[in-house]
Amino acid sequence: MENIGGVNMTDPYECHKVLEVKALDDYKLYLKFDTNEEKIYDMKSEIDEVKFFKKLKNKDYFKKVAVRGNTVEWEDGEDVAPENLYQDSVKM
Repeated sequence: MENIGGVNMTDPYECHKVLEVKALDDYKLYLKFDTNEEKIYDMKSEIDEVKFFKKLKNKDYFKKVAVRGNTVEWEDGEDVAPENLYQDSVKM
């Protein structure tokens, strides 16, 4: 097994396609995946801490999220890796 920076690169990670997204209150996203699972992804800390997501503090802009490819994206290209959306979200 190859180990890079303490991460086992041969372990598979789950990456599922987002089929549906809806912006919720408090910078949360409702997500429906190709597994038919429905989950909630909380972006509040990312928006507060990561400069890339700075525009998402504007709640009207945050609501403009859409499914693009396997993940979600906003008008100016802000996106979240689909494996993060799946692994870091909470089942409903």
